[in-house]
Amino acid sequence: MPHISYSELKDWAFCAFYHKLTRIDKIDGFKGNAYTAFGTALHSVCERKLLNENVDEDYFIKEFEKCLEALDDDVQVDSGLVASMREQGKQIMPEIQSALDDYFEEYEVLAVEMPLMEPIEGEEGYKFKGFIDAIVSTPDGKVHIFDWKTCSWGWDAKKRSDALITYQLTLYKHFFAQKMNVNSKDIETHFALLKRTAKKNRVEFFRVTSGPRKTQNALKLMTKALYNIRNQRYIKNRLSCTGGYGCKFYNTEHCR
Repeated sequence: MPHISYSELKDWAFCAFYHKLTRIDKIDGFKGNAYTAFGTALHSVCERKLLNENVDEDYFIKEFEKCLEALDDDVQVDSGLVASMREQGKQIMPEIQSALDDYFEEYEVLAVEMPLMEPIEGEEGYKFKGFIDAIVSTPDGKVHIFDWKTCSWGWDAKKRSDALITYQLTLYKHFFAQKMNVNSKDIETHFALLKRTAKKNRVEFFRVTSGPRKTQNALKLMTKALYNIRNQRYIKNRLSCTGGYGCKFYNTEHCR
């Protein structure tokens, strides 16, 4: 069944031609690095803590090593950075549970890594695919969806309010409500930052508003993406060639 995920939508929004190269032509895009390995390992720790499983520092170290070994052979890994990351992960771990307790106070874990594969209204034959990191409920009847994000020291105000970044939670909320047949007004969304280089408050939760207008805008972007993908319209976004982190295909045989 044809589907689209938030990460694929984000690739298309970055550049439709980049989306074609990576998602359709299957030319390697971003392969991962020490930072993604760190994030994946710490994500596994968070998941198990939510499930009340006993997780110690050795578990994190083993998961981190496993993720590093899974990287492609041509990915360069700095041994000094990896050593720092081991210690940073150990420092973050004790703060995960206390941050959860401080933020939600009393809560019940409903699910971790909940899969979504939901029909998209008006897009016959296409579904939205995703995995929600965690879902908890609180005594006031609210359901809370949140996504773990590893970062260095945190996010500035611009990133916290960036529409495309927050669309991830907006879409998760919309399709979770659809899947579970619940009122979206009873669902709140949050990011949980795991701050690698912070000296204190290494785990921070903050709420992201995902109301009807933002939901409409996110779905409109998805509809636009699917229309162009179906019609094989791969317009290059020249602003993405060198802007921000730039594009790995810029000025290569694949894109000139």
